[in-house]
Amino acid sequence: MSDVATLTPTRAHAAPGVEGRRMFAFLCMVFGMFMAILDIQIVSASLSEIQAGLAASSDEISWVQTSYLIAEVVMIPLSGFLSRALSTRWLFAASAAGFTLMSFLCATASSIEQMIVYRALQGFLGGGMIPTVFASAYAVFPREKQPIVAPMIGLVATLAPTIGPTVGGYLTDLFSWHWLFLVNVIPGIFVVLAAVTLIDFDEPDFGLLDRFDWWGLLFMAGFLGSLEFVLEEGPTNDWFEDQYIFAFAIVCVVSAAAFFARVLSTAHPVVDLRAFENRNFSIGSAFSFVMGIGLYGLTYLYPIYLGRVRGYSALMIGETMFVTGVAMFLTAPIAGRLMTKLDPRIMMGAGFAGFAVGTWWVTYITKDWDFWELFIPQILRGVSLMIAMIPINNISLGTMPPAQMKNASGLFNLMRNLGGAVGLALINTVLNNRWDLHLARLHENVQWANEVALERITSMTSAFSSFGSDASGAALKQMAALVRREALVMSFADVFYLLTFLFLALVLAAPLMRRPRPGTGGGGGH
Repeated sequence: MSDVATLTPTRAHAAPGVEGRRMFAFLCMVFGMFMAILDIQIVSASLSEIQAGLAASSDEISWVQTSYLIAEVVMIPLSGFLSRALSTRWLFAASAAGFTLMSFLCATASSIEQMIVYRALQGFLGGGMIPTVFASAYAVFPREKQPIVAPMIGLVATLAPTIGPTVGGYLTDLFSWHWLFLVNVIPGIFVVLAAVTLIDFDEPDFGLLDRFDWWGLLFMAGFLGSLEFVLEEGPTNDWFEDQYIFAFAIVCVVSAAAFFARVLSTAHPVVDLRAFENRNFSIGSAFSFVMGIGLYGLTYLYPIYLGRVRGYSALMIGETMFVTGVAMFLTAPIAGRLMTKLDPRIMMGAGFAGFAVGTWWVTYITKDWDFWELFIPQILRGVSLMIAMIPINNISLGTMPPAQMKNASGLFNLMRNLGGAVGLALINTVLNNRWDLHLARLHENVQWANEVALERITSMTSAFSSFGSDASGAALKQMAALVRREALVMSFADVFYLLTFLFLALVLAAPLMRRPRPGTGGGGGH
């Protein structure tokens, strides 16, 4: 059975009752995708509590997040093939069921080894839900429904990782870290039941399983899994100075060469790269890559600043970051409405321009910035995410032929996740390098010949002398901590400068995309 045949029934205008049923089924799928994306970041604010609960080392605990990301990034491109073979209903139901089961097992884990295995399986199975929702949005619904459907998936894809630390902080503070995973169980069961009983978008083509490219899967897993590992661990382990990172980098290069050779030579590849022949899709994927940097990079940067410099708790960080989530929520319906009025390239340019203004604003950051100083930049980020992401999704996926939609959705979502991984690696590397540079420069100035520094040391020594301890030693120690803090704040400003220029470049690149012709699209609009 061909892909076109499986999608043909969805392209006719459905009766009102069928249309309502499909919309409700789609909402349930969106909720499942929300859980899968939320769980990427939900543990980030509670890793210390999980570490204590499982008696894990500082090196081991990072794998609670890394294992999820590596497994998810392998499943996302694979989901296109599995969705065609098994159908949307059974792939989504199996993914949601496996994700829910693994969430329960994560909550019952008694060792760090168990947790890492369960999190990897949770990420792999949850990864099947994300691109399936994107593909369904454009393959099932007619174009007149896109102003409703597109903001919905755009909001979930960006809101979930943004509020993940907030939700995680609240759950851990009010209950325990186990509830980071238990909170998925009841909603997950509901999503599974809804998927089995309500999704009727297409039919399976089990014959595809007989032609499954196992070698292609092996090479893709080696390529993407090793790449994710190198990007996650590189910044904190001196990159190729670490023997494991060096080894995985070699595996990544060899697997990548074998994967692309296999994909381009076999008749039935595990991932079909022909979608990149579409100019809008290829440029849109590049935009999605940079969107991943803005989405995941800034979700990482702000909490790091608030924790290291301001000394905020996980709960306080979550409450501060919630501003972006509110801005996204309020902007989503407006962006959906604008999508019917404006050239999507104008919206994309405006979105990335807003990103650039927000990051440029934060280049003036000081050690005293807190909720209100970050308020406007966070609003700009939230609004810009919605204004940019919805037209990027629409112009990239909304014009793809139905036969390529599922595969293209996997590739498109993969690019966003890889953008996030590359962005975090870049941000961490720049942050560490600039921190070292600013420390060296400040050390050159903060010395005994500097009158201002000498006055500060004298003042500190006088203050500590009343405690009867080693006043001069305590003063020098505090002075060193102040220098490190100032150098760190200066390095944050440098990173925001870099991001500003990156987003400005995307503003200039927006005209490279072609405006979709009226009536074209992957859904039922033509």
